[in-house]
Amino acid sequence: MTTQPHPYHHAGQEGSSVSLTAHVKAGPGGAMTDEVGVITGDVTLTTTRGPHDTVHVRIRYTGAEEWYTLTGSPALLPPDGLAAFHERTVRSVQAGGGAEAPRTIS
Repeated sequence: MTTQPHPYHHAGQEGSSVSLTAHVKAGPGGAMTDEVGVITGDVTLTTTRGPHDTVHVRIRYTGAEEWYTLTGSPALLPPDGLAAFHERTVRSVQAGGGAEAPRTIS
């Protein structure tokens, strides 16, 4: 039995925050950022749980130093948790179309 590597990993804890990171290829139409508009290609996405049950999503070109805010971030932490929110965000960016942070499911 072969196991596939997990597509993202825990980036560690800073105080009470927890982060998940994924390296993905943004789909056609890329991902929308607040600072520079759409970015495309190979990107790194980090989803961090912040204070007051918020979720912050940052994105950058893989290997670059500058991070951008994924449009729609911060959002409220959904009931199904950080990992599920991160997974939805990853799928959204992979699909492209000017992807934004998923709306919180109540």
